[in-house]
Amino acid sequence: MRFQPVLDTLPVYEAGKPIELVVREFGIPPEKVIKLASNENPYGVSSSVQAKVSEALVKMPLYPDDSYRELKESLAVSNGVGVKNVIQGNGSDQIFDFATRSVLEKGDLVLQNGKTFSMYSIYSGQCGADTLSTDSTEHDLNRFSDLYKKHHPKLIFLCTPCNPIGDALPKTDVFSFLDTISPETLVVLDGAYMDFGKTRDPKTEILPAEIVSKYPNVVYTGTFSKVYGLGGMRIGYGIANEEIIRAFYKLRPPFNVSQLSQLAATEALKDQDFVNQYLESNLRELEKYETFSESKGLPFFRSYANFLTIRLDRAKLSSTELFETLLREGIILRNLKSYGLNAIRITVGRPDQNRIVLDRLSALL
Repeated sequence: MRFQPVLDTLPVYEAGKPIELVVREFGIPPEKVIKLASNENPYGVSSSVQAKVSEALVKMPLYPDDSYRELKESLAVSNGVGVKNVIQGNGSDQIFDFATRSVLEKGDLVLQNGKTFSMYSIYSGQCGADTLSTDSTEHDLNRFSDLYKKHHPKLIFLCTPCNPIGDALPKTDVFSFLDTISPETLVVLDGAYMDFGKTRDPKTEILPAEIVSKYPNVVYTGTFSKVYGLGGMRIGYGIANEEIIRAFYKLRPPFNVSQLSQLAATEALKDQDFVNQYLESNLRELEKYETFSESKGLPFFRSYANFLTIRLDRAKLSSTELFETLLREGIILRNLKSYGLNAIRITVGRPDQNRIVLDRLSALL
């Protein structure tokens, strides 16, 4: 069978190791496994969300309301935009898919950071586009500008705070950069970790309403997988001007978000106390990892997210060795070797989880 030639060069996205794999391979009871690899909410989900989903199980045989009116109205109100400015996605990465397919053709160029979420280039590659990456690990908008002026890419991805590094850009810098971009260039502003960034430094907060009012060529994307704890529900969203949203809807498959997912997301927006408590805990625990790294002389990237990326160039173990050693003990971290970094990314967990992980890291490093 012959497949599209572009598939020969595309990598397969590698997700963090699931708990089930560790249970099967090493015989560790699931309740003993500590998974801090995929930037999930270690506190689970709001109790009101759990109750809402339980009540709605009776609706499983039915297709969801394909207008997703209730969810979009909730998102519109919480973000200060209109319903016509919102589109729901099967995770925010489905919005990235819509963005690439809406504007890219074979031979087009896409601009992104040197180290960033790998699905940007994968979706772009599926369209036959080529990716331009800055030569910087953290975001450097001067380098973005240089590449933009030289190559005039069709699409730009900005991830702030950035996965897998954790760096964040000040809003004023982002807006100054966007002011220089042609309205014919689509920009995707990935705000998956925005809540964590604004908690650490309010200057990094970018509001979707500001994007809609100022930039007709920018789409803001968000997700319910992080602060709301709905990673397993696979639900995200895009917010942009109506022209972009109308174009994306032409690419959207029917019923692209499940019945239970939209109900869970709508309910999650109502419980900001749960979100705020998690954000406060995350920052406290993140600072413990930073203090540990400093005490061990291990360089790390200052994080504005719910994880810390620690470089191991000065350590006696490589990232692969450390990752595999801890995996056999039931501790799942993220090895960043595939990103060209001798580093591990640690999702900030609950205090009890972090205590165990820090003890083991101290002994090994």
